[in-house]
Amino acid sequence: MAISRDDIASVLDEIALLLEIKGENPFKTRAYRNGAETVRNFDGDIVAKAAANELDGIKGIGKALQEKLHELASTGKLVFHEKLRGEFPEGLFDLFGIQGLGPKKVRALYDQLGVDSIEALKTACTDGSAAALPGFGKKSIEKLLEAIDLKEQFADLFRLGDIAPIAEKMLDTLREHPDSLRVAIAGSYRRSKEVLHDLDFLVATSKPAKMTEYFSQMPEVASVIACGDTKASIRLDNGLQCDLRAVSNDQFPFALQYFSGSKEHNVALRSRALKHGWSMNEYGFTPKDKTSPAAPSVKEESDIYRILKLDRIPPELRENRGEIEAAEAGEIPRLVELENLRGTFHNHTTASDGKNTLEEMAEAARDLGLQYLGIADHSKSQFQANGLYADRLLKQVEAIKKLNQTWDDFQIFTGTEVDILKDGSLDFEDDVLEQLDYSVASIHGSFQLSEKEMTARIIKAMENPHVTMIGHLTGRLLLRREGYAVNVDKIIDCAVRTGTIIELNCNPRRLDMDWRHWHRARDKGLMTSINPDAHATEQLQYLAFGIRLARKGWLRREDVLNCKPLDEIRSWLKLPKDKRKR
Repeated sequence: MAISRDDIASVLDEIALLLEIKGENPFKTRAYRNGAETVRNFDGDIVAKAAANELDGIKGIGKALQEKLHELASTGKLVFHEKLRGEFPEGLFDLFGIQGLGPKKVRALYDQLGVDSIEALKTACTDGSAAALPGFGKKSIEKLLEAIDLKEQFADLFRLGDIAPIAEKMLDTLREHPDSLRVAIAGSYRRSKEVLHDLDFLVATSKPAKMTEYFSQMPEVASVIACGDTKASIRLDNGLQCDLRAVSNDQFPFALQYFSGSKEHNVALRSRALKHGWSMNEYGFTPKDKTSPAAPSVKEESDIYRILKLDRIPPELRENRGEIEAAEAGEIPRLVELENLRGTFHNHTTASDGKNTLEEMAEAARDLGLQYLGIADHSKSQFQANGLYADRLLKQVEAIKKLNQTWDDFQIFTGTEVDILKDGSLDFEDDVLEQLDYSVASIHGSFQLSEKEMTARIIKAMENPHVTMIGHLTGRLLLRREGYAVNVDKIIDCAVRTGTIIELNCNPRRLDMDWRHWHRARDKGLMTSINPDAHATEQLQYLAFGIRLARKGWLRREDVLNCKPLDEIRSWLKLPKDKRKR
């Protein structure tokens, strides 16, 4: 079975967890955890290097770990890991993903109460037995029960960013088959939903049974649910279900439109087709009755919309949220594209909790064809992230100015991710912030405030003339933590009034502000900055997810600050905040 970089890192992380629960030497545990980070952040094909046993000299990967990585990359599994897992009940592994439940607490629950599943944990939290253990006070138990509810609520859901690499790899594999004429991924993935239930593949072919058999034997398959002449369903190791539908070339445009959804969009589209005299399904148009016109010829999906007197609607917009009316009126916007981006502002270095140096981040941005990079390392309140005090920040500013002398066609902008404190004040004084090119103001704590208090907190920060943009507005972590309570409409209105940018944080675990707010925000005049919140060079690639979600939010090039070229952005940042325009 094929194995990915993330798969390998996850195995190492799990080994570290299990060793910690066993009470093993913490240095040994740390070696696996550091190894996982090295694998995730390695600049190159770490899987290929491990398979070829070419890991010598890579910092953080010693001889023993090299051997294990070679075994993992070349066989898809690790005997040591499987034996270690076998020492614990299967249900125990479900506890690892629960917010607020670290290895020490899992060990205490398991050793002292025999908690080996989520159900057993629920019981221990509700019958009072967990309360007898150190570290399990009333508030901790309440938060654990909330976390369990969230985990159950998010069961069988997957983040777009986690699924994208394997989805694209499987798509490429299907394209390689000689009997595939056209191939696509439909469903929520094509519509760029932030979380998915499954993946829907489509293939146009004259030999459907061959394609379904091929699909069910792909290297990523963990188990086959069903395999018929025109449809196959399989499950991956991570539990994701993937379906393939094999159709004729003539049916493909209709199948692509139908299975892309959404259901609500399709209902509205079928209703429109009926008004034109046709019923419509995944196979084609059919005259509604004898008086109806003949079914028109369709070669591409866009023909379906044209025939129904609509502009083509990009898949990202197909949620029945005004897109059909806009298409009828010729008002579908020209959506932002990845090649429109010229830079990015929310990025970290080794000065705080990043994995790469200032120079490495700059070179990675240049390699992507970007014209500028903003550095926004954490401020001092984020001590666990090695947040910068003013003296370290200003030294970084001098280092950036010096580095900028080496380029004519690229610039690093000096910034900070400054904490918005509980009362809405900032972690740096104005006399520090005014020495920077820009600032990203973010919340990293005191999430429990009421909606009114949290909204006032953010508004106070936005009213500061030195706050350029707000970072990860709601603080959500997809499939792990709900966003804190905040009145988004009031925040948007204040942002427009004060000239504050609200970022679209495109870390796949955040994708915040949510796409559902952007169309309304855009119409009010709000601008965004699509920011990867990159803590390593490879995370600059998250910009692609930001574009997908920006498109889903109806955003155009002119709505995105970092689509401005370098000369324009230099001038824009020099203006007083209340003078900055689109």
